[in-house]
Amino acid sequence: MHEMKDTARALVRIGYDGRVHKTFRGHLARERFDHEVRVLRYLEDRGCTFVPRLLESTPAELKIVTSNCGQRVDQVNEERQRELFAELESFGVRHEDQNIRNITYRRGDGRFCIIDFEFATILDDGTGQSLSLKPTG
Repeated sequence: MHEMKDTARALVRIGYDGRVHKTFRGHLARERFDHEVRVLRYLEDRGCTFVPRLLESTPAELKIVTSNCGQRVDQVNEERQRELFAELESFGVRHEDQNIRNITYRRGDGRFCIIDFEFATILDDGTGQSLSLKPTG
């Protein structure tokens, strides 16, 4: 596996098959794991095709395996970034870290994609309320 990210909060590796393996650790690891699983399932249920697809989740290891959404990008103009995150909101999710580090480019179809949903907000969780782990303060 190729290591992509190794921080206090997560270890992310890409397998030889291209799948992305993310292990949560550190502060609120269980909650962040549960929330990212919930958000990815929510987006899949709504037919959002420009986010990773959840392939496996292993709660005992706080690990998810997702499809690969391409390579991280170095540049995306601010207007295009706003458009991407607004498009995500049309699927009922607001990304709370709207930074270029959470945008990838999928060569297969020439599509910009969005990754990393552990702090995203589901705008309506089915009860008329929003659901988020967004840090406050």
